Amino acid sequence: MKINKILYLLLALFTLTFSACDPIVDEQHLTNSTDVAGVKLVATQSTPGGNKITLNMTSPGITGYWDYGLDKALTNEVTFVYPIPGKATFTYVGTLGAEFFTKTIDVQIDKLDTPLDQDWYDLVGTNTAAGKTWVFDGTQGSGKLWWFMSPNGSAESAMTFWWNAGDCCPPSDALGKMHFDLNGAANYNHYETASATPTKGNFKLDIKNKQLTIINSKMLGYAAGNADGVYTIVTLEEDKMILYLSNSETYGTGWTFVFKPE
Repeated sequence: MKINKILYLLLALFTLTFSACDPIVDEQHLTNSTDVAGVKLVATQSTPGGNKITLNMTSPGITGYWDYGLDKALTNEVTFVYPIPGKATFTYVGTLGAEFFTKTIDVQIDKLDTPLDQDWYDLVGTNTAAGKTWVFDGTQGSGKLWWFMSPNGSAESAMTFWWNAGDCCPPSDALGKMHFDLNGAANYNHYETASATPTKGNFKLDIKNKQLTIINSKMLGYAAGNADGVYTIVTLEEDKMILYLSNSETYGTGWTFVFKPE
């Protein structure tokens, strides 16, 4: 009899234990608060056709961010000065509740009536549509440091040279040039020689993160190797530009590029 009571007690204990381990599931299904057509995007210019722009996503219940080309803003409203005249398309990326979406808005920019950050003028010149041409600040045998191996990992060591490659073994485009302008887009042209047909592409100037990205073309001195086209800006002034590559794909080191206006 005692054995039966003990068995019943153990059975009850196990039942309670495993019942307590069963999760209580409160099933909640995400639903959309609206559809993409119901998401309202508003663009306001400080002056008619001007380049100071405020983008705003005004629909309630929507979260996301703006991608306005120059940067991303993790907010529903952002104000910025845009450097390129013409029609610009800006993108809002967000969630309706149960699904993600993207939606764009076009803005026509007819005049650059709000001054740009000085870095833009240093890179492309004050006549931003005409642009600016850069060449290497040195030639083979000059003894100058203009295309050289440097320590990898940090731009702080960009001007520490390990090997002055430009002086003995310059790249094939050592006498070439590159041109930047903002004539309807962020245009970039690479010239293998001074008179060669250019390889046309685009560029992105990230002032906040001190980066210059070459898109669908080549950096002057591309023999150092850099598939993603992203370079750290060490110096950007009216008469000098120094770029740094933290990991040369050709040499497995850092690499430094020194340029001057043509």
